[in-house]
Amino acid sequence: MKKLIKVLTVAIALSCITILPIAPIAAQTRISPTQELQQLLQQAVKQTETGQLQQSLNTLQKALVIARQLKDKKTELEILQAIELTKSVLAAGFGSTPTAPPPKTATTSSPQSQLIAQGLEQTKQGQPNKAIATFNQALTLARRSQDKETEATALLGIGLNYSKIGETQKALDTYNQALPVFKATNNPSGSATILNNLGKAYQVNQPQKALELYNQSLAISRKISYFSQEATTLNNVAGLYLATGKPQQALESLNLALPILQKIGDRPKIAGTLNNLGEVYKEIGQPQKALELYNQALPIFKEVGDRTGVGITLNNIAGTYLATGNPQKALELYNQALPIFKAVSNRTQEATTINNIGEVYNTIGQPQKALEYYNQALPIVKAAGDSRLEGTVLNNIGGFYNNIGQLQKALDFFNQALPLFQKVGDVAQQSSTLNNIGVAYNALGQPEKALTYYNQALPILLKAGDRPVTATTLNNIGEVYRNLKQPQKALEFYNQALPIYKEVGDISGEAVSLNNIGLVYYESKQLKQALTYYNQALLIVQKIGDTRTEAAIFGNIGTVYRDTNRPVEAIKNLEKAVELTLKIRKGLEKANRQQFLKSSNGKGIGLISLLIDQNQSDRAYEWVNLTTTADLADYSRLIDAKVANLEAQKAIEQWNQSNRQLETLRQQLQAKFSVELSAQVDKMQTQVNQQAETIARQFPEVAELFEFQPTDIAKLRANIPAGTVIIQPVLLTEVSNVPDEVALFVVTKEKVTVTKQPLDVKAFDALVTQYRQELTDIRFPKKFRSTSAKLYDILIRPVEAQIANATQLSIIATGKLRYIPFETLIDSKKGKYLIEKYPINNLTRLSSRSLQQPPSKKLNLLALGNPSPDDGRNLAGAEAEVKSITALLPSESYLRKQATLSNFRNLAPRFSILHLATHGCFQPQGCADLKMSANTLLFSDRPLNIADAALLGLKNTDLVVLSACQTALHTSSNGEEFAGIAYLFERAGARSAIASLWLAKDEETKQLMIEFYKNLNQGKTKGEALRLAKLSLITKHPLYWSPFILIGDAR
Repeated sequence: MKKLIKVLTVAIALSCITILPIAPIAAQTRISPTQELQQLLQQAVKQTETGQLQQSLNTLQKALVIARQLKDKKTELEILQAIELTKSVLAAGFGSTPTAPPPKTATTSSPQSQLIAQGLEQTKQGQPNKAIATFNQALTLARRSQDKETEATALLGIGLNYSKIGETQKALDTYNQALPVFKATNNPSGSATILNNLGKAYQVNQPQKALELYNQSLAISRKISYFSQEATTLNNVAGLYLATGKPQQALESLNLALPILQKIGDRPKIAGTLNNLGEVYKEIGQPQKALELYNQALPIFKEVGDRTGVGITLNNIAGTYLATGNPQKALELYNQALPIFKAVSNRTQEATTINNIGEVYNTIGQPQKALEYYNQALPIVKAAGDSRLEGTVLNNIGGFYNNIGQLQKALDFFNQALPLFQKVGDVAQQSSTLNNIGVAYNALGQPEKALTYYNQALPILLKAGDRPVTATTLNNIGEVYRNLKQPQKALEFYNQALPIYKEVGDISGEAVSLNNIGLVYYESKQLKQALTYYNQALLIVQKIGDTRTEAAIFGNIGTVYRDTNRPVEAIKNLEKAVELTLKIRKGLEKANRQQFLKSSNGKGIGLISLLIDQNQSDRAYEWVNLTTTADLADYSRLIDAKVANLEAQKAIEQWNQSNRQLETLRQQLQAKFSVELSAQVDKMQTQVNQQAETIARQFPEVAELFEFQPTDIAKLRANIPAGTVIIQPVLLTEVSNVPDEVALFVVTKEKVTVTKQPLDVKAFDALVTQYRQELTDIRFPKKFRSTSAKLYDILIRPVEAQIANATQLSIIATGKLRYIPFETLIDSKKGKYLIEKYPINNLTRLSSRSLQQPPSKKLNLLALGNPSPDDGRNLAGAEAEVKSITALLPSESYLRKQATLSNFRNLAPRFSILHLATHGCFQPQGCADLKMSANTLLFSDRPLNIADAALLGLKNTDLVVLSACQTALHTSSNGEEFAGIAYLFERAGARSAIASLWLAKDEETKQLMIEFYKNLNQGKTKGEALRLAKLSLITKHPLYWSPFILIGDAR
């Protein structure tokens, strides 16, 4: 379902041009320097009065050289003030401030004149509130002395800065005071400037009135040959056309401005206009043309010494790279722009760039880092008084919290942003923020409240004529009515959105609307009509390369075929949906992945359920195993796990980069369709697929990271040891028209069987959470038994007959079930734990490689323990444990300061068993109490990031034991951390690992480990050795003996 949530609005500045030209230095006549200086100053005044501002600036630069030669400090200061005044007049562009006040004279040294110069400098440095105060002082003095020209100039400066901070009405009031003053002083150039600025102020809310004012300004500028202002106003007219969805007229206006500027040789404004042309081409979906224009503007800004212009052009280039899927290049350019804005003290542009850097990090899946940058930008924009930019940053922070599921916090920020946009009259951002609030309330399960906000946004959009966002809002309203089970009302709004999407050329939006209409018909049991709309939508998304929507539509089509008893077509479409989903998820970063999986999980469950119903248990398990492996591959990718083969590692990094770029392009395509972007997505998708196929073919050891099609079940079963029986429970829940069930797969070397049982999802989820709590709470030593028996009846009893002859029981658990030690489940009929019947181990997944290698015959032990006893991380019990177990078999041990990562790296390849009695942190947020980062093991010299496990050289390792690690305590997680640890050690070469679900007690851990190693030394398999060790403690509460889980090969 397409929902507008413009929470990622990037405040990319357009070309706000500050002119710093380089003037020629020459003396043309044989007169005294003092006389020449006076002539030049008089000439500059005349040029200013006739609107020849660029020529006036050149003249002033010549005068400045002579004043310095004469060491006339007073005149030098006055000329510098006049130069700053004139530079500000030459400011222009879409995103620029309105034109600044013109200087009255080059040699005036009155207090009000000095205040005007000071106000302009504060304006230039992005200090609008200070500038307003300074211009008001100048205004007071000018009115006292009846200095009309300075009065007009001060009013213009005040209006300019009110406009900057979004105080549009105050800006208008001030400009309207200035206009008659300029007219009274017979200053047509000032009148042209005021009319231009009035147009700028009206542009957001009253574009037609703005256009009228711009045309009045143009008429005056053309009449008095005020070429510089004419070009400025043409640039602003283009900005108006672009903002109102008329890019062609914008191009025409800019193409009128450019030759004027080329004729008068105004290099800075030429650069600004090229920049603005780039913005138009970016808007109409021609980013390469935009880049060409930006790259023409950039050297001109550098040539004329306009550092602000350089910074903004870098910002615009970066924005284009970000929009076309090259975030790393964008980040590089933003980081070039940022120090420029700091150096010129332009706080607004500095904050804009910091915000944009945050947006890059958000795009590449580092939302926490994005938040850091948004929070850096916020106090700067508040201090600068830029309400519009402050609202944008608040919206972005709200978007961060929305994406991680903290919807109430998101609402807090959206609600802070909304009045700021209302204050400055920015209707586009108002409507977007109202939409964001509506989406958040809908996600919170408050559709009526969501509807209130959508209905506030809609009339604003209709009045502003923003057709694309209007369509999306109508679509969102339709979605609310669909969720409220009001299908006719939903259809009414979807059918309003559809023609608008067609009208504005948003093909992606058109496909989403068709799909949504199909959903309404499906839910109304009108399956034929539903299929018609789904197929129309499918043709569009396949044409434009919108893979995410394509996957959803294939799933919807498959569901219709399932419900019309056409299982062959249903399976074909559902398999296609799941395959596309697996491809997409491999490019998603953590924040986006959770949201995506939540919305797409139903396709896989629906497919597996249907295959089971069609007695295709082998094929069903192939897909189960593939999605289980995909979870582990995602975990490996998201922590940036390395592989030992350097060539493979390089290839994977290149693939990851391409995948991130592809995901960025997909997001851009969904936000705004263009043919060029669609072609880029299609090309990049092909490249990513080819890269994956090449890596899987060249490096078989990492092939499963790139699997989108399931492995044949015969290959999977071939490596299962004789006598081993695998159980994998799969929850088949939350799928439309499918009853909630649990499927219990039993896999042996010979066959796959599956048993389905009805399931109360909420009750089961509560049972799992309750059991986990009871296992770690000995205050009620008998309480866990009842819960354990209930779970046994759900997860084991239905398949008791199939597992009866097992010599080794292997569990593949997913989701929260990873936190449950299955061996503790109690058969209430016999009064026995499951471990009393069978040796039990866990597997991360079933792989054609995972059980291939026979266990090592050599039995020797490397043990490291208690690496940091003196800083609050003492593990005295672990140290005693190491001393005890190393006496049982050939071994080497390293304790305290000797328990270094260097020793471990150097010695590990020589030993079959590696025993690490050290702290480990596998909490996603890190372990503050241990001063450890996430996914690390503690050694005395430096920590080991388990992402680097493959670099340890563990090909000869039979077992890795983590005896003091805190793997996962948060049952809100899905257990990826626990399975992921073992998976990484498996990929590193180890055939199995023992890890703990919670921190066990020292004495019992020591006793269990001693028994385990004794049993191993007597020739027992790892599975049987651990079982016997646990049975030696079986009379105690499971808290003491059950946390240690053997994961991997149990032989």
